Amino acid sequence: MRKLFGTDGVRGVAGDLLTADLALALGRAATLEVGGERPRVLVIRDTRESGEMLEAALAAGITAAGGDVLLGGVLPTPAAPLLIGRYGLDLAAVISASHNPFADNGIKFFGADAFKLSDATERAIEARLTPKPAPSGHIGRIRALHGTCEDYLRALHERFAALDLTGVGVVLDCANGATYRAAPETFRRLGATVTVVADAPDGRNINAGCGSTHVEGLGGVVRDGGHDLGFAFDGDGDRVLAVDRTGAVVDGDELIALAALHLRAHDRLPGGGVAVTVMTNYGFHTAMRAAGVKVATTQVGDRHVLDALRERGWTLGGEQSGHVIDMGFVPSGDGIASALLTLEALAGADLADRHAMDKLPQRLVNVRVGDRDAAMASPGLAEACGRESAGLEGRGRVLVRPSGTEQLVRVMVEAPTDDEADAVCARLVAVVEAAAVPAAP
Repeated sequence: MRKLFGTDGVRGVAGDLLTADLALALGRAATLEVGGERPRVLVIRDTRESGEMLEAALAAGITAAGGDVLLGGVLPTPAAPLLIGRYGLDLAAVISASHNPFADNGIKFFGADAFKLSDATERAIEARLTPKPAPSGHIGRIRALHGTCEDYLRALHERFAALDLTGVGVVLDCANGATYRAAPETFRRLGATVTVVADAPDGRNINAGCGSTHVEGLGGVVRDGGHDLGFAFDGDGDRVLAVDRTGAVVDGDELIALAALHLRAHDRLPGGGVAVTVMTNYGFHTAMRAAGVKVATTQVGDRHVLDALRERGWTLGGEQSGHVIDMGFVPSGDGIASALLTLEALAGADLADRHAMDKLPQRLVNVRVGDRDAAMASPGLAEACGRESAGLEGRGRVLVRPSGTEQLVRVMVEAPTDDEADAVCARLVAVVEAAAVPAAP
């Protein structure tokens, strides 16, 4: 059996890879792996039309293994670890494909410690899928867990109780996803004047031309409507990007930089460091070095960022994509909390006047190849990367890496000027293309 779990649970086209049968088997296997007598398992989901089918199948598998299911309904992903702690649950399952199109769906698990399951535990769950396990001896129960959205809102309000947003005009793009109720209500309770877009999910419009993967539309709404700023969430609510009053996009690098400087200034940055990925802009590293903030760099993926934070005892990290983790609140990305942390860091200032970091021009080109590993092994590519990196030393950087899921080599260059970034990137792309086995038509 091929490996099912990826960097963020099991994900694929609903009804194709991710069938009701597989969801049932995963629920049963995960519950058996947790063990104990009548483990209590929370199940929440986003707004995809396949969510109800997978919820029913997953719940059936959990109860078949003797677990009791608590259905939390439509909630942002970060509500899962919060509710685990609040109710002392043994496991939580989130049904979502995050920023993917509606046809996809996914299942990811959080353990009793409120963290995503380890690689070892996921492998153990996969091992339980075949052969079919023996009956557990008793059947669990399924019931609705009422008030879950209010529990999540209460936790946000407790964390940001001192934040007064009276007079702040904010636009929220909820991606027709899991934040469509919680995000507007949170901002209204804190006093903001709220305008909401993409808050009418129909099961198929999640992430469709909206949310953090299509933030350009939000920029126009903020700018043309004379609003102060805006925030765009993704489908499951664990990411956020911002736009300032001019419509300019503020990515995760800048949001993390704002948060890091704010928390450090208020002695709320344990260990004095942040964890980011290899995709983080060189300007971020320059700004943190100037501010005396330590930086740990990881592979792409929030799982790797979280591992780095736990190893060091730090609490803040994230990705350029807007996945910001503040473990002082919850051990997961939380788009709503990250948006509020941004406003807390601004302390009434205009986001358009931010200056937490100076972003270097960045170019990213995906080169399609026949064999990404063979292309990466080319001596000529290694030599070219070394030469270009030496030329940018202290001023920028080069990153050439294989895609984890496609036959692509990703070439990224950051340099002090657009022209230099374009030139270096073009030279490296040419080397990759020369070294690559042609891609199949």
